[in-house]
This record gives sequence, C-alpha cells and structure tokens, in this order.
Amino acid sequence: MADMSPQVPRAGVDYPKTFGQFQEWFSTDEACFEYLARLRWAEGFVCPKCGGREYWRTGAGLWMCKACSRRTSVTAGTIFDRTRTPLRTWFAAIWFVTSQKNGVSALGLQRVLGFGSYETAWAWMHKLRRAMVRPDRELLSGLVEVDESFIGGVHRGMPGIGPDKISVLIAAEHLDHNRIGRIRLEPGPTDRRLALVKFGQRVVAPGSTIRTDGARQLRRFADLGYQHEYFTQLGSDIPAHVNMPAVHMAASQLKRWIDGTLHQGISREQLAYYLDEFTFRFNRRTSTSRGLLFYRLLQQATNTDPAPLKDLVIPHDSSGGQRPQSTAQGPIWPDQRLHVIGSQTS
Repeated sequence: MADMSPQVPRAGVDYPKTFGQFQEWFSTDEACFEYLARLRWAEGFVCPKCGGREYWRTGAGLWMCKACSRRTSVTAGTIFDRTRTPLRTWFAAIWFVTSQKNGVSALGLQRVLGFGSYETAWAWMHKLRRAMVRPDRELLSGLVEVDESFIGGVHRGMPGIGPDKISVLIAAEHLDHNRIGRIRLEPGPTDRRLALVKFGQRVVAPGSTIRTDGARQLRRFADLGYQHEYFTQLGSDIPAHVNMPAVHMAASQLKRWIDGTLHQGISREQLAYYLDEFTFRFNRRTSTSRGLLFYRLLQQATNTDPAPLKDLVIPHDSSGGQRPQSTAQGPIWPDQRLHVIGSQTS
C-alpha cells in the first residue's frame, strides 16, 4: 500500500479497489492497525497528552510518546475502543456494509460474519451508523426543497397523520434537469410548529433558495436570510411531486429502503440513526467505487466517539434508564420490539 493522499483518495492506492485486493491488504490484524493509524493520524502521530510527535512502537502494538511515555492505542476514542474482536473482522463488516448498494440489515450482517447472536450484529450496525454523518458536514446550498413526509403503518380510512405514522423532515438540493443533489433527513419533533423552519435553518446555507409548499408559517424563510419560493397545492391541478420532485423522490426511496433492506425492522427510538445511514448512502449513490465508501466510513469511524452498548440500547419506557428491558428469555433489543415502523406507500 502506498502513502495515502490526504485530499484525493485513489483506488488501489489509498483504498482497495476490489474484494480480492481487500483480502490481500487486510489479511492480518497488524495490517489493519497500520492502515487505521494512517487514517487517524494522516499528518503523523500526535500524542493526546502532550502533543508530542515522536514515538516508539511497543510490543503490545501501542504508540508510546517519546516525550511523556504516554501509551496510546490507535483504536482508543473511536468506535473500535476496547473491542475484543479482531480488527480484520471489523474491516470485513465495513466492507460488506458499504459494498452493498442498499445496505444490509443486522440479521444479514450476523449471517455473513457468523456472529453467534443477533445482538452483536445489531450493536455493530448502530456503531457504524453513528460514524456515517460528519458533525462538520457542509450545509445544503443552491435551490433546496424542504418538506415533511411520513413513514409508518397504513390504516384504512386514516390518510395522512395517524398514531403509527412518524414525521420525517427532508431537505434536498434541486439541481438542473430535475436532478437531485445532497439530502438531509431528521425525525420530526413532537411539537411540529415551525419544525420545518428550524430544520431548514440548521441544514441550508444562508442565501440559498428554499422551495416549500404554501403553508403560511414557512414564509418566515424570506425573513431569515433565504430566497423563498412556495407553491399552493390547494385547488391546484399540478401534483405536489411535480413542483417539488427532489423531496418526493427522496421520501419514496427512503420508504422503499425501509421495506426492501430493513423489512420495516426499525424502532422509533433509533430512527435518527437509520436516517443517517440512508443519507450516507443516498449522497454517495453516484460513486463508481464501493471501495471509496469503505474508505470514507472507516475514516469517519476513527473520528467518532465510542458508543458503549448501554448508550446504544434505549429503553421502551420513559423512565430514563439506559439498560434494555428484560424478559425471561433475555433483553428486548429496540429493533426486535413489536412497535416497529411499518410501511406507508401513500
């Protein structure tokens, strides 16, 4: 493996181009540790204690600062922190997750890696989802459509919002020739008043043009540093998806992904992280190299804080506890509960 470029990663040089090359590069844990170190310390090792840059490699595979003798693991402070699983298994999981265009469920990951339990695969998937979004990612810009969609169970005679439907806020860049650029997704809050306005301010760069429906509250965008376009659907013969094709396409693809890949197995408590995964995949849908997605996710994993199991599992009740509920058969994991999000095609 040659030195990795800090700016423009190259297939076959900075990341494996094929599965065969992946197997060749990462056949040992030592090779994985070295690759991870080059990603984490692209400009060279920096001691987290004193800032020293000179180091020794210890027999235990640690980086020991020459100045203060602090020993540092390349996995410390990352999603791999304190893992007992060989790094090459983690690398295989990341390759499998990113090489599948539509992703994989926890059950699929369990089967392909031979995990003894569903819970292990579930935890790994959620650790990886937490690394799929960079906190400093760029805001959307240009012409951006902002709207709300709903996912959840379909009930006859109950169109629109129902007890099993969950709001998802969507922003999508509308490019020329009705092409879609980047998107942002968030679960809608319980208090839906001005939710889209606040969401737009968080994800769209000031000075951009925001396109919405004709809801009066959304006209506040014009006073918040944006150009605002809106369409009134009431009494119009033009379908909503014609005026705002980007957000409707993103919503349609999201629902299809939930049905086809996850088989509706999403708990409400974890929805935000599933939306992060969908966003990660959607925004990289035109990538010609799946290896580049492997590189990007691994790169972000080195800059993502550890996610202990107690922080991954969210209880069903509102007592504030952090441990999973238990039954005589063991803990109930969020995505195994009955109150999962179903599908709505409307």
